Amino acid sequence: MANVTVIGAQWGDEGKGKIVDWLASRADAVVRFQGGHNAGHTLVVGEQVYKLSLLPSGIVTGTLSIIGNGVVLDPWHLKSEVEKLRGQGVEINADNFAIADNCPLILPVHRELDGLREAAAGAGKIGTTGRGIGPAYEDKVGRRAIRVCDLAHLDALEPQLDRLCAHHDALRAGFGQEPIDREALLNELREIAPFVLQFAGPTWRRLNKVKKAGARILFEGAQGVLLDVDHGTYPFVTSSNTVSGTAASGSGLGPSATGFVLGIVKAYTTRVGSGPFPTELEDETGQRLGERGHEFGTVTGRKRRCGWFDAVLTRQSCAISGVTGIALTKLDVLDGFEKVKICTGYRLNGKVLDYFPSHAADQAGVEPIYEEMDGWQGTTAGARSWADLPAQAIKYIQRVQELIETPVALVSTSPEREDTILVRDPFAD
Repeated sequence: MANVTVIGAQWGDEGKGKIVDWLASRADAVVRFQGGHNAGHTLVVGEQVYKLSLLPSGIVTGTLSIIGNGVVLDPWHLKSEVEKLRGQGVEINADNFAIADNCPLILPVHRELDGLREAAAGAGKIGTTGRGIGPAYEDKVGRRAIRVCDLAHLDALEPQLDRLCAHHDALRAGFGQEPIDREALLNELREIAPFVLQFAGPTWRRLNKVKKAGARILFEGAQGVLLDVDHGTYPFVTSSNTVSGTAASGSGLGPSATGFVLGIVKAYTTRVGSGPFPTELEDETGQRLGERGHEFGTVTGRKRRCGWFDAVLTRQSCAISGVTGIALTKLDVLDGFEKVKICTGYRLNGKVLDYFPSHAADQAGVEPIYEEMDGWQGTTAGARSWADLPAQAIKYIQRVQELIETPVALVSTSPEREDTILVRDPFAD
């Protein structure tokens, strides 16, 4: 059977939660392959609203849900999120939930360092969530991370603590902070270890069995391609690769396993935090988009910046991530606009560009070139077929897929799971 990899094709917050939930109800396993608890998904299932930031979306439907090795794991947040969902009636046990035992841990020292750096950065602030994700990834590639498997061997942790403290104590001294309290850290790890270890194991083996059995696997990405540490708006990016190719390395399965790549694309553009945003609207239209779209972060509650749809950025994201088809979300937010605009190119220093440049100064300096279309007065909210959509809304969708050179696979018309127009089934063989 076909597998599906879901990634955000903008700056994140594209409505992945609803789409992943819709797909997870038809999958046999759901895998988170990168990021940490800095990415939020809001799932609306009937009268229940579930807010996830670390657990794979499949957990709500009882689907086997796996946190892959590409994720950085805050064990204390994990416990809190599991307890919260259990309080909402969701069953979570070792049969339906697993954590890669080679997953790096986010420690209290990572959260502290994240906050200290942002506070001292001044105009260089990146706009992190302050949850320690970046410093945890640094320790991973610096070969000083404490991993999930280490929780079963805490009595032998001294050499790793030596490496960790040699690095962090010097940084902490620079910020006027005391060295790491090694014994306090060990005590915290001893306390949380039993909770985490009940779910831990070599998840690549479990996934390999699922794959060989011909079951459907859904790979769930966090953030968006424009926040990829290589391909995004650097340095205003996250600390992991968010592109679809990471599903292979971040899960322990080969590249052939990723299957249909579904890019989630909002019908306009938003971003949270600092960084370039060519189509940003700091006027009444931007305010209207934000209010109608309820644009506040699931994790942080931060207000999102809003602007017109940027076809240049989305085309670039789809190309880099090998997107097979897009899921267009939040079309209803554009209902009632007399005119709608789409960015089709940029001007920079007298030249016209059909791509987004790599350098931060160029990214900040580009001016959008817009194509204007008539809006529509009817409603698209809750539509479940093309016949339910106003004619001009269909023209808008068609123009979007032409400009981004990627077909529309489905259209989401509300947060409800069933309010979806299916053009091509990503799970079809």
